[in-house]
Amino acid sequence: MGEALRLHIEDAIEATTDKYFSDAIDATVVISRESFRIRATISMHVGRGIHVRAHEEADEAYAAFDVALAHLAKRLRRNKRRLRDHHNRDVQSAPANAPEYILAPQNEEDETSDGTMAPDNPIIIAENQTTIESLTVSEAVMRLDLADTSAFVFRNAKHSGLSVVYRRNDGNIGWIDTPETEA
Repeated sequence: MGEALRLHIEDAIEATTDKYFSDAIDATVVISRESFRIRATISMHVGRGIHVRAHEEADEAYAAFDVALAHLAKRLRRNKRRLRDHHNRDVQSAPANAPEYILAPQNEEDETSDGTMAPDNPIIIAENQTTIESLTVSEAVMRLDLADTSAFVFRNAKHSGLSVVYRRNDGNIGWIDTPETEA
């Protein structure tokens, strides 16, 4: 990556964080070549547990980065008030920690010599601790949108049960709600 592109990225990220979140924790930009296209991926940590991601592909690095940054800035602008209000609301319960595992994909080589599948023992390639925060459904949908992920697990602030919001194939948001049962 050339020095001019590096300076352009640093200046643009700094301007965006100063405009929306002057106390942003960190930002990472990855520029990669995929076939004949250039892909820019921006990940920004703007607050405790709040990560924003955006990515774009274009014919050149400047264009890919600029469009990805525009998407990221739009998400920040649209949700800034809600993010700031989230920090001011009463916290109903402390966030819980849970283990997070990344599993290696299984493929055809996982078959045994007699043609049956190998025992269901997936290979763990990474293990982390993740925080499950107590949020409302609308806050969880906002976090799903900001992080540009396909699913988000949270503790429902209304009833303390675990819930999941996810992006469906048709573009809509799905919600799985599991109210905490009384023993």
